[in-house]
Amino acid sequence: MISLIILGNNSALPAHGRHPTSQVLQTQKGSILIDCGEGTQTQLVRYKVKLSKINTVIISHMHGDHYFGLIGMLTSMGLMGRTEQLHIYAPAALELIIEAQLRAADTILPYPVYYVSLEVLTAAFTACNLRIQSFRTDHRIPCWGFSFETQGKPRSIIKEQVDFYDVPTSLYDSLQNGFNFTTETGVTISNDILTKAVQKKKYVYCADTRYCETFLPDIMNADLLYHESTYLKDDAQKAYERFHSTSEQAAMIAAKSGAKKLLLGHFSSKYIELNAFKEEASELFPCTEIAEEGCCFII
Repeated sequence: MISLIILGNNSALPAHGRHPTSQVLQTQKGSILIDCGEGTQTQLVRYKVKLSKINTVIISHMHGDHYFGLIGMLTSMGLMGRTEQLHIYAPAALELIIEAQLRAADTILPYPVYYVSLEVLTAAFTACNLRIQSFRTDHRIPCWGFSFETQGKPRSIIKEQVDFYDVPTSLYDSLQNGFNFTTETGVTISNDILTKAVQKKKYVYCADTRYCETFLPDIMNADLLYHESTYLKDDAQKAYERFHSTSEQAAMIAAKSGAKKLLLGHFSSKYIELNAFKEEASELFPCTEIAEEGCCFII
């Protein structure tokens, strides 16, 4: 099981009690911070997310509302005595900026930080036992989205069945890898009787983007699809000119990608209330939710 906590759901200007974009994806193996807008560490404290559990940070692009909170969080981790390594996946420019900030303050972090440039990342990578694949969106500057998919044994043990056939626990690994079981009397018990297929879970984060279908192959069949919806459909032209999407366009992508649920976020500060975003998207894609700050979505 993985869970998603929304820390910030607004676009560039903090307004109406909303914060710039940030989310944390939690697994049993640790937490992944996805974007880190201004005020993220305050939101982490507010929603009781432990800094010590974050071992991976992903920054989608170099607009400030997606990374201005990072230097503060990194230094706080140091002040709290962190020694565990941290991996940051981001555009290459981020490392230069963070290192310049640390030098200016004569600060040496007491833990190792490893940067991976998204520009050269051509294959999927693994963090917190999730398989993560990046893809390019259509934004004013280079920007990436990400799909996160659970990993693990391909089969799940059926406890009642293995107990019935007295299968030794030492053979559970082989069962999970698809092998049959042979009893002491030479009877072969089919793997299908003893195990069942594991249902993988998939979360997709579509960062800032115009309406774009080129990344559809990368986001298909998500259990939960986050898609920016900066504007309502009346401002579709403004959305296009500013390289953003409307809630209606987000719903179109959700429908075409076969998503089970759509999550809307990155709202313009011109909107005080957000109900209209859900109403507009639900006309095309009924299973739509607003990325309310503090909400936890189980995937």
